[in-house]
Amino acid sequence: MKKFTSIFSILLLMTHFGFAQEESLKEEIKALSKAKWQWMADKDADKLAELFDDKSVFVHMGGSWGKEREVNIIRSGGIWYKKADIHEVSVEIIDNTAILLNRITLLAEVGGNEVTNPFEVTEVYIKKADGWKLGSLSFTKLMGPGDR
Repeated sequence: MKKFTSIFSILLLMTHFGFAQEESLKEEIKALSKAKWQWMADKDADKLAELFDDKSVFVHMGGSWGKEREVNIIRSGGIWYKKADIHEVSVEIIDNTAILLNRITLLAEVGGNEVTNPFEVTEVYIKKADGWKLGSLSFTKLMGPGDR
């Protein structure tokens, strides 16, 4: 019985440690996403270029493209992500991949025009040797009743 109790205690501790570690990773991803929104508002293209994986993809209402174009659009002010009001955030970890969902209201300047839109934003992060890299950023405009 002592052996069973010891094994059960070890398994319980391992489960608790694994849960705590996953929660810590989720908080790390949430903080990284929040920093990304600030860098976008600040038009800090250099920090964003470090965060974006070389193979990253970006999906907007007007099309999709890769890292170089996204960084250049931000640098030039073609899209200025002025402020993202974040209403809900969730994160799921699958192996070395984190999927973050943000429900936001985005104030942006696009082609010189200020616009506000409600979005569900999907961010996919991949854990690499040098840290987390953003692999995909997709904006889905919300259209239904009750959307922010």
